Amino acid sequence: MQYTFPEGFWWGSASSAAQSEGAANAGGKAPTIWDHWFETEPHRFHGQVGPANTSTFYDRYREDIVLMEQIGHNSFRTSISWARLLPDGHTVNQEAVDFYNKVIDELLAKGIKPFIGLFHFDMPMYWQEQGGWESRETVAAYAEYAELCFKLFGDRVACWMTFNEPVVVVEGGYLYDFHYPNQMDFRRAAQVAYHMMLAHSLAVKRYRTLSLPGQIGIVLNLTPSYPRSSNPADLKASFIADLFFNRAFLDPAVKGVYPQELIDILREHDQMPVVQSGDCELLAAGKIDLLGINYYQPRRVKARMTAINPDSPFLPDWFFENYEMPGRKMNPYRGWEIYERGIYDILINLRDNYGNIPSYISENGMGVEGEHRFIGEDGQVKDDYRIDFIRGHLQWIHTAIAEGSNCRGYHLWTFIDNWSWMNAYKNRYGFISLDLESQQRTVKKSGEWFANVSRNNGF
Repeated sequence: MQYTFPEGFWWGSASSAAQSEGAANAGGKAPTIWDHWFETEPHRFHGQVGPANTSTFYDRYREDIVLMEQIGHNSFRTSISWARLLPDGHTVNQEAVDFYNKVIDELLAKGIKPFIGLFHFDMPMYWQEQGGWESRETVAAYAEYAELCFKLFGDRVACWMTFNEPVVVVEGGYLYDFHYPNQMDFRRAAQVAYHMMLAHSLAVKRYRTLSLPGQIGIVLNLTPSYPRSSNPADLKASFIADLFFNRAFLDPAVKGVYPQELIDILREHDQMPVVQSGDCELLAAGKIDLLGINYYQPRRVKARMTAINPDSPFLPDWFFENYEMPGRKMNPYRGWEIYERGIYDILINLRDNYGNIPSYISENGMGVEGEHRFIGEDGQVKDDYRIDFIRGHLQWIHTAIAEGSNCRGYHLWTFIDNWSWMNAYKNRYGFISLDLESQQRTVKKSGEWFANVSRNNGF
């Protein structure tokens, strides 16, 4: 079957400043929470590889953008480092301005549309020490930073993304101890989540006052919650999981309000964040133009089979347990289920329940450990498994579009094998293989395949 996508479909990939730039201590950049955490607890990072050891985009962006053009990119998402642009929280670093200007101009010169994110997990340590997202001061500072970015680069950047996966900041830093500051306190987590959406709304509001010719949105990792069965208890479990992990961000971003069911649960358990006068109006002003969707795996849940210890920390897990469906298809390297239809279910949900908001797949990908095992005699990684993974998801995206979904593009995570938070380089995701020692770049088989898909606008 031939799968042809709409004219102007965005074909590309995604990355972030912290995971690709390198130069962590150069070019005037100040430390982020990742630089600080690696310095204090390097043993928690795979292979003790920290954020200074990335794919050196800061020095090799021209070379990398040539490769993006070579493999058919007409669009690319990355982020600006807040700690590089405003290293002391207030003073503009001209070296950073020059760098981001050159990156944006180089992308445009190659016919690649830049999608620019403002925050991708990389809180400047300066603001973390002031309270991070728990503090209204940080919310105000973020709005100033966002407006600065819009004024500096908004004449050429047509797509802005305020946050990447805000729920991960909440889960990792304040619930499940896999990101700094490694807390487990739901009330603080709720405050962080709430403040991030207020910061998002402030950024959207300021963007619109500048009358720039682009769009502004947010990137959410939408993970469909599938119940184990049609039993009412399982259905309720999946409904509540969806509230916590999807709708807590999707509803305010698209509708400008929080789900009442979520508010009711937080009030019942005395976990509501502090809300100030005028916040509801601010959230209503933060409705987005464009939604980025990160999708990797489904969430399968069931009703809890065991009682909750009332003295344990309050967590979303009080309402459900994870369910491992027998016979599920797995990526054994990452430990994640591969369920291509999930991407269709997300898009149809947006069509039916969120006004069919313009959207695009901002991340989707398959991390594989030990890809050197698949290097052919010609030195190329023969990643047919990644081609199959992408093809399977694109088929379901195509079906959703045929049924009326307003999906505008597909970006793989990621362009080149890059540093991935605590996992460092354990799993490789890129279209381009990276030799860490020599920094040599080699196009994988999937990169060649994707170039043909992009140029033919289908497969």
